[in-house]
Amino acid sequence: MALLPLNVTLLGYLIAAVCFIIALKGLSAPGTARRGNLIGAAGGVLAVLVTFLSYDLHHLGWILGAMVVGAALGVPAARRVAMTQMPQLVALFNGVGGAAAALVAGLELSGTGLSNTASSGAALVAAGAGAFTILVGAISFSGSCLTFGKLQELMATRPVTFPGGPYVFGVGLLAGVALAVLVVVDAWSDSSIHPLLLIVLALVALAVGVLFVLPVGGADVPIVISLLNAFTGLCVAASGYVLGNVLLLIGGTLVGASGTILTRLMAAAMGRSLSATLFGAFRQKAGGPTGPGEERPVRSGSPEDVAILLGYARKVIMVPGYGLAVAQAQHTIRELADLLEARGIEVLYAIHPVAGRMPGHMNVLLAEANVPYEVLKEMDAVNPEFSTADVALVVGANDVVNPAAKTTPGVPIYGMPILHVDAAQQVVFLKRSMRPGFAGIENELLYDPKTMLLFGDAKESLTKVVAGVKGL
Repeated sequence: MALLPLNVTLLGYLIAAVCFIIALKGLSAPGTARRGNLIGAAGGVLAVLVTFLSYDLHHLGWILGAMVVGAALGVPAARRVAMTQMPQLVALFNGVGGAAAALVAGLELSGTGLSNTASSGAALVAAGAGAFTILVGAISFSGSCLTFGKLQELMATRPVTFPGGPYVFGVGLLAGVALAVLVVVDAWSDSSIHPLLLIVLALVALAVGVLFVLPVGGADVPIVISLLNAFTGLCVAASGYVLGNVLLLIGGTLVGASGTILTRLMAAAMGRSLSATLFGAFRQKAGGPTGPGEERPVRSGSPEDVAILLGYARKVIMVPGYGLAVAQAQHTIRELADLLEARGIEVLYAIHPVAGRMPGHMNVLLAEANVPYEVLKEMDAVNPEFSTADVALVVGANDVVNPAAKTTPGVPIYGMPILHVDAAQQVVFLKRSMRPGFAGIENELLYDPKTMLLFGDAKESLTKVVAGVKGL
């Protein structure tokens, strides 16, 4: 028996929805992101409590058991995941959300809910919303699993294409839409929907999700994660309509809208349209080196050489990348920056919008080391600074500083705005090896006479550089 009257339930949902909106606002800036995340979590807890107290829930034991199992899996995963694996975790959580929405909609449509709907018109709308949820939720689930595999390097990170791929994807998508229409027709003719039709719809959608992500590779994978997150939000909103739950409708719409905006911003940061990001591999022609290529001489140095370059500079710009996160060297680079600033050297951090494996990856990483927000400069603000910098110190970044994005048509990153590291007087690269970046493109800047390479683990290398600066 429900313990809360309807007006109290709606008020609780309204407060939770406001929490979600405030959380999104807080997440838009590094300084307020932590508070925004806590507010969003509080809204989620409130929503669950209100739901438990407002409805006469059946199978309460199964529900609580599922929550315990979910918490037992989710809490350790979230606490133990490394910063370098955060995008993979986001992809998995997003996929699980899409799958959950699709399963709920499928169970609702295959049950007796539609036959009890007040009007046939409402039943058809509910059937359409449920079919949409199954179609999009299953696409989001399989696509998210594939992006996880690419990011975790369980499969090829490069685009996977085959002859006729776009046509196979188009036929699969049309088949999914046709099956969704059949679900509505079935509801119109009989008020009940055959479970087999829903299963076939889900299987086709799963295949479409795989075909959707396969041709995406390299640095474009985070954009697809954001798009799939928007898909999950939309199908959650549709499932809210099927279940008659206002908060699901609001929360799903917020996720769908914010995910769509983020996807557009990331695509713009990559300097290409969304269609080129998703399907450009089918049209791409070979152009420029896409691997280690022939061996050419490079200028390598020692930690002491790098320490001398930095210690006697007037202005240094740090360029963090995925390698910094892998080495967990954020605290060491902060120590180095503090030493340089103590010597009167101006130090800035250049943050590319898609550095790392997800938006804000470098911001979050450096925030762990308490790097002041004011010295974190976004790409447009910091690019004019490189021409006046004595040294650009690149730690684990590659694609976001690769001049091929400006000079080599046909490569996957061509047209992507990059950090103008090549404008600095001296460039120092901290790298483990000459292996190309995530996009698989060789970086000609590594062979520039003004570039010095310091090979090794970023944390160990930076530690030695710190010792060298202290000894000056």
